[in-house]
Amino acid sequence: MSSTTSPLVLVFLISLMFLSLVSFAIGDNMDRDLDISWGDGRGKFLNNANLLSLSLDKYSGSGFQSKNQYLFGRIDMQIKLVPGNSAGTVTTFFLSSQGPAHDEIDFEFLGNLSGNPYTLHTNVFAQGKGDKEQQFHLWFDPTKDFHTYSIVWNPKHIIFMVDNIPIRDFKNMEERGVGFPKDQPMRMYSSLWNADDWATMGGRVKTNWTQAPFTAYYQNYRANACVISLGSSGCPCNRLKTASVSDNAWINQEVDSVSYRRMRWVQRKYMIYDYCADIKRFPQGLPAECPTRRPR
Repeated sequence: MSSTTSPLVLVFLISLMFLSLVSFAIGDNMDRDLDISWGDGRGKFLNNANLLSLSLDKYSGSGFQSKNQYLFGRIDMQIKLVPGNSAGTVTTFFLSSQGPAHDEIDFEFLGNLSGNPYTLHTNVFAQGKGDKEQQFHLWFDPTKDFHTYSIVWNPKHIIFMVDNIPIRDFKNMEERGVGFPKDQPMRMYSSLWNADDWATMGGRVKTNWTQAPFTAYYQNYRANACVISLGSSGCPCNRLKTASVSDNAWINQEVDSVSYRRMRWVQRKYMIYDYCADIKRFPQGLPAECPTRRPR
């Protein structure tokens, strides 16, 4: 670059470089950011691609994925879940890399009989190892309207959020030997499929196929994230930290005192399973990331 390049030109070039590394996927025209990946026509873009539906029948489910791969970011999706008797069905929204040593960050919605609540299942995998499940009931009916489910993923935290309320904060504790997803780019995936061998009451309640097709709806996909293209070595987090773009607050986001109180309210009232409290499952001692004392 010439030594006479003006400061204005330098600012412009730096801005172009920054924008090429960060995705700002906005909710309309979801077909620009998402591909329907399987289901033989059971996944559909509707309303000029402002809405996406996934359906499940006794022959197949369906799914879609993001066109881009991300290494850190905030991913939001509004979902309206399968209504009525959804027992045996699983609706998913997650980030994942590929391969046996993959990383993964999961939202899974386990269906139930009419009148009984969905179970929201969360998990984190690092280098192919998961076993970090927390499960919740929701404080609303997720089938009546759209609600926003968010994954905030940065080098220090993975925060699961529902309608902007944190329900779980998985912290980077690599200093204790705990794996943390930070090196493998991940795509966003979503699917609707049959899992009646385990999803509802441990598989005791099966899918009622007379209720099929089962359909879930998606809208307002938003990805403020670092896009990784083929051959990229990583996300320039230091550059993002100093960028004057408010949408990139996720790179430093953590659960502050106000958000912590809201998260603990959810966990006290609506958490139904926490691996860190399952002493029978870990008779040799709880995993290293689990607190020695349960927070109040």
